[in-house]
Amino acid sequence: MDHLVAPSLLSANFLNLQEDIEMLNKSDADWFHLDIMDGVFVPNISFGFPIIEKIHRVAQKPLDVHLMIIDPDRYLERFQKAGAGVISVHYETCKNLHRTVYAIKNMGIKAGVVLNPATNVDLLEDILCDVDLVLLMSVNPGFGGQKFIENTYPKTRRLKEMILRKNASSLIEVDGGVTVDNGYKLIESGVDVLVAGNTIFNSPDPPATIARLKNF
Repeated sequence: MDHLVAPSLLSANFLNLQEDIEMLNKSDADWFHLDIMDGVFVPNISFGFPIIEKIHRVAQKPLDVHLMIIDPDRYLERFQKAGAGVISVHYETCKNLHRTVYAIKNMGIKAGVVLNPATNVDLLEDILCDVDLVLLMSVNPGFGGQKFIENTYPKTRRLKEMILRKNASSLIEVDGGVTVDNGYKLIESGVDVLVAGNTIFNSPDPPATIARLKNF
């Protein structure tokens, strides 16, 4: 499978969000990545259901929803109804991860698990075959524009080895500090989905930047 590119709308222009969404619709991007923050699990707050619903009306590609919130089980159905095609929850916030994953899958959408930079991938040993993707944070979650954590490369390779050993079909997604300079090395390390925010939306030509990320 060719790798995917998921621009993070957290870095888009919220004064003219529809214009950026329509740009992404026409670009080589595969998913729209939405970071949902509650100000509790992470020290920041982003957008909620009304914004997601409006994005879904315009977006022509799947919404990849990353829940940086405590007690995500309370809101899974609402995110699905708002238009999520993928919902990823943090390992660090789920009391019963298996139950949460299957609650997502039973709604007919893809389920992902997110690991913070300091969380060991070996903790996914018993659930890896049940998830559609694993999102590795390559910065500490909560803010865009942070510096990429170099330990992401060996962590990705370790996760890829686990997926192959278990004959699992889980995709590996990486979010945080992804650029046109480190994207190729991430793909070589086993990444299937590149999430990029500032790299895309702060570039002079976002569609061309997406094309570069897509065509390593």
